[in-house]
Amino acid sequence: MPHSHDARPADLAARLEHEEPRPREYRRTGAWWALVIGVAMLIAGVLVPDGLLIAAGLVLSGIAAQLLDPNQRPRPRHPRRC
Repeated sequence: MPHSHDARPADLAARLEHEEPRPREYRRTGAWWALVIGVAMLIAGVLVPDGLLIAAGLVLSGIAAQLLDPNQRPRPRHPRRC
């Protein structure tokens, strides 16, 4: 007996929910960790006068702040080329 047309969208929605429970734009734990590490590097560079550590902390903090921007436009996804 073939599946009804109503069951297929429900199956697809359940499968998508199982594969990806939250949308990717809300997964920002890596950006938060980068921000924490960058600020720690910046503070350590100030306490121990080391310009390279200060610069690395500033760069990492800037990258993390850009990743946490809520108004960031999503990049268009291109299909993979084999």
